[in-house]
Amino acid sequence: MKKLLLAATFCAIAASSPIASAFAASTPCEDALKDLRAAEASAKLNAGDKTKVSDLEAKGIERCNADDDKRADDFFAQAMKVMGK
Repeated sequence: MKKLLLAATFCAIAASSPIASAFAASTPCEDALKDLRAAEASAKLNAGDKTKVSDLEAKGIERCNADDDKRADDFFAQAMKVMGK
């Protein structure tokens, strides 16, 4: 009986782990946006890079407002890369 209970417990854990990790969000997009804006305030950018960063920030904010933290964080990360951060 103990072996059956132990096996059922392991099966339940194994089945729930991938599901839980699939719904886990990366960094909250609001935190990533704060980091981006802080980096942007101190960055020395040319006009082209400033435009790219602004566009990526706008796309990230749009995704953040839609509760799509993962894609928002991706846009913010791309903007940080443009700034060399």
